[in-house]
Amino acid sequence: MNSQNRNRASHHASAAVSCRSTQGCTGFGKLSAFALALALALSLAAPLTARAEALNVETATIADIDAAYAKGTLSAEKLTQIYLARIAAYDKQGPAINAVITLNPKALEEAKALDAERKAGKMRGPLHGIPIVLKDNYNTFDLPTTAGSQMLEGSIPPKDAYVVKKLRDAGAIILAKVNLSEFAGGGGSVGGATDPDVLKKGAVPNGFSSMGLQTHNPHDLSRGPSGSSGGTGASIAAAFAQFGLGTDTGGSIRGPASANGLAGLKPTHGLLSRSGIVPLALTFDTGGPIARSVSDVAVALGVMTGVDPSDAATKKSIGKFQTDYTKYLKLGSLKGAHIGIARDFMGQDAETDRVVEDSVATLKKLGADVVDIHYPAYLLALRAPLLNLIMGSEFKVQITEYLKTLKPGYPKTFDELVAKANDPAFGYRSPEKAYGLKYTAAAALDLNDPRFLAARNEGLATVKAGILAMFSAYKLDAIVYPTSPRPATPITPASPPTPMTGNSPTAFANETGFPDLIVPAGMTKDGLPVTISFFGKDFSEPKLLGYGYDFEQATHARVLPKTTPVLPADKIGS
Repeated sequence: MNSQNRNRASHHASAAVSCRSTQGCTGFGKLSAFALALALALSLAAPLTARAEALNVETATIADIDAAYAKGTLSAEKLTQIYLARIAAYDKQGPAINAVITLNPKALEEAKALDAERKAGKMRGPLHGIPIVLKDNYNTFDLPTTAGSQMLEGSIPPKDAYVVKKLRDAGAIILAKVNLSEFAGGGGSVGGATDPDVLKKGAVPNGFSSMGLQTHNPHDLSRGPSGSSGGTGASIAAAFAQFGLGTDTGGSIRGPASANGLAGLKPTHGLLSRSGIVPLALTFDTGGPIARSVSDVAVALGVMTGVDPSDAATKKSIGKFQTDYTKYLKLGSLKGAHIGIARDFMGQDAETDRVVEDSVATLKKLGADVVDIHYPAYLLALRAPLLNLIMGSEFKVQITEYLKTLKPGYPKTFDELVAKANDPAFGYRSPEKAYGLKYTAAAALDLNDPRFLAARNEGLATVKAGILAMFSAYKLDAIVYPTSPRPATPITPASPPTPMTGNSPTAFANETGFPDLIVPAGMTKDGLPVTISFFGKDFSEPKLLGYGYDFEQATHARVLPKTTPVLPADKIGS
């Protein structure tokens, strides 16, 4: 760890114990001691015979938990206690994953209330009493929403994001708001730059934000959790909650799912509402779940769908969204499926390629009709420039619209963000982000600029037509590729940053609006996760979830990180 990162870690160690009585806790303080004592008490109280027969939170699915609730062998209160104990043991102590920005001080109170509802015969659905975490760019009426920025510290939005309200109404318990790459990474970045000096000055460490500071990958603490939903990925891998929400503009659900060895979904654009989520670029933005199983991804997705009058994009989902995706989770789903293997995104890491080749062999064993495919050169050339131009230009305008909804005392425009971050008197903790914001201020185009309009209208239409042509030419049901061509990378890279290239195709799902499902595929010899992605046409989530489930059940490739092992209290009623 270099001196700059050590200073950041030291700052966070002192800042982490500060609590706000009305806004939740940014650290643990008394709650940490309580949760650790609780873990010990639960482990001592559990009979040895019960422990041997019980499930544990690291492997239990939502369906398993619901069954235990129904039998009366588990309560939401107990499950919440177990997850809080894991957070206390591993987030700011032990390996110090440092994924949590704000802990919900009322989580146990909410769990008890949901247990009382269950006892009274009121059931809200499959998420009744299920603890979750949210990336800290989802508005919550009772907890701060910072987008990872020190400049928004303590900001309480007027109401929940649309999908957050749906989750609460369905009985989910929000345990915590978790770290992210500040403003979802691309918001105020040097994306698209080619000057080595500019790239170096704007290179924010992997998993760092000025609000949450450095999050570590629980599989290897020297590596980052990927961005921008890194806190969600690290939290779910470390089993701090049952599932979590991320957001995705160019790969920000899929990168963290891959780096942390999890299942996740970047859904079709418009399937989930973006209302109440801090925007990066609404042309591409979507929320989505990250979980330890495909089945939990399916449950979470069905709860959040629906047409939101405040988000016109959701009108595209009329007649196409489902409220129960679990019915598509069937063994044998891959039999007869036409799957293209995107070979353009391999050859960068031998261990990643080994796991992917094993996965291809598994797809064939499961009956899939597999064919190697290659992306046309023009698509590979367009991917990064289109993403960067549109993202930088839209953020400048759309973040201003969001800031206008906040209470007094916070920046109200993009220009105010730039000025505050670059004011030495403010003491901003991310000099790289300050530089990136200033770079965006100079480089972003107006939204009526002909160059922006050509990129958004003609450029994206070209990409979508090209991708559809590939599906047609190869007669594909889905395209499979390594979600990331390399496993999790060091927080501080050994070599200087380089311009974004076409090494990963994740942005194609954003530029087309198509869905992309991530599934654990295996581990490298160094103990780092590798995942594969199932990329399909718009609103093909039912098909992709079936494929992913079939593959997952044949491989069971997910591994609990070695730095966050099972605690004695993790055993739950079966």
